[in-house]
Formats: sequence, C-alpha cells, structure tokens
Amino acid sequence: MPYGTCPDATALAGYLLGATARIAVGTAVSVLSTTHPVALAERARLLAVLSRGRFRLGVGRGGPWVDLEVFGSSVDRYEHGFPETLAVLREALASPTVRGTDRFPFREVPLVPTPEEPPTVHVACTSLRSVELAAREHLPMLLGMHMSDDEKRAFVNHYRRHGGPEHADHISTVVVHVADSREQAVQEVMQAAPGWLRDGLRAHVPVDGRQPPTRDPVAYARLLCDLHPVGDPDYCARRLAQSAERSGVGHLIAMVEATGTTAHALRAVACLGTPPGSDLGKLA
Repeated sequence: MPYGTCPDATALAGYLLGATARIAVGTAVSVLSTTHPVALAERARLLAVLSRGRFRLGVGRGGPWVDLEVFGSSVDRYEHGFPETLAVLREALASPTVRGTDRFPFREVPLVPTPEEPPTVHVACTSLRSVELAAREHLPMLLGMHMSDDEKRAFVNHYRRHGGPEHADHISTVVVHVADSREQAVQEVMQAAPGWLRDGLRAHVPVDGRQPPTRDPVAYARLLCDLHPVGDPDYCARRLAQSAERSGVGHLIAMVEATGTTAHALRAVACLGTPPGSDLGKLA
C-alpha cells in the first residue's frame, strides 16, 4: 500500500521506543482484518515490556482491499470478523493464556512476555457500528482526520449513549501545517497533498469487484485545510483549542507531514511543543 510508507507499524514503534526514553508511541492503526490477533498481541506485549509501558495499540477493521488476498484473509472476516478478532486480541493482551474461537481454532496456549500492565487499546471508528462495539468493550475511540469537530462530537455522544464510559481517553486525529500566514499554509498543502492523496486512493484496490473510492484528491486536500490547524502559529493554536472544545476530545495526534518535507514537519512539531503562553511566532 503506497498510501503510507510503513508496512509494519509495530516494527517502526519498536525502533522509535528504543530511540527515545519518555514519549509514548502507538500504532494508528494495526489492521485486524489481515493480522492474526495472537501474533499482534505478543508483539504488543513485548513492546510494552521493553518500553516500560510506553506502547499504545491502535486497531482498526481495515477495508475490502487486495490486502485481504495477499495475507490470506477474506471479505467475510473484514465484514463480520472484527468483534471476534478484537476479543481474541484483548484476551491475548491481558491473560497468561489464550484459547481459540470458531474463527481462530487452536488449543489453549501460554503467552509471553508479561507486562506489568497490558498495552492500551484504541479502536479506529468510522461508522456507528464500530462506535457501538468500542462502547460495549469500554475501549476508547480513535477518530479520523476526515471528520469535522461536530461529527466527532456526535460519535462521542453516540458512544456514551451505548454504554461507553463518560471519561474515555478518545483520540482525535488532526492535520497541522504551520507557515507564516494562513494563505501560505493552505497553498503549501494544496501544492503537495493532492498528489499523495491521489496515489493513496489508487492503491485502494477492492478484492471483490466493488467500486474503489471516488473521493476527489484536490477537494479532499482542501477539506483538510478547512477542518484542521493549517495556518500561522497563532491560528493553529486557536484551531487546536477550538477543535478540542467543540469535539469533546482533548487527546490529539497530529499529522505534520502533509507536504512531505522534513522542514515543514519539524516546524509544526516545534510549535506544538511550545509551552502555553509562549510566542509561537518566534519559532518561524
């Protein structure tokens, strides 16, 4: 999948955890439709032990793409197997042993290593059905960058109505691009983002003959500019605060590489890491 440059998020997470000492590192997301839940759980347990609890596991259902064919999965598992796969994964993360199910028939086996606390699990939610599953399991949601603040708030409210905890640690994904002005920031994103978005959409090849995604990459790039903190430092700071208040989600992860350039990404990281009350403009 050329949409991203990371074919194995847990392998990259291991490198990043080994190169750092304080930050948490997570996957967004590990696709359960093409991964055996016990194999993923053992990798997550290992990272949790080696990082002393700094690893977080984000999981999602995936899509009806050719990945299912490549990894020996199926459309049935994609469409109907997510709850069962998630259940096996959770048991394998938290228990000393795990037993198979109808979809994963195997005898009870032990699991190693054993972290002090199992890794946190966030569920990527793009439909009300996945919101309801996360609520039933009392797992926090991971909400995508394609959603508006109001749409994220609606998912949070739906989650609570279906039994999810009031103070779950949901995560909101945002795009952050910092420039000297709002106009310059939008121009830089619009020059670069449609290209990689177009490549990503082309890569989503359905495995069963259904229609591929038809989203227009230029319109999608413009939508991201309008939804997210794309502008000068002060504009970005205001939008981040407004987004957290309006969506009801204060835990954010930021995509800072929308233009594909290291300098732009580092500037956004520097601005995001500035203490409250500092003059963000000095980081220009």
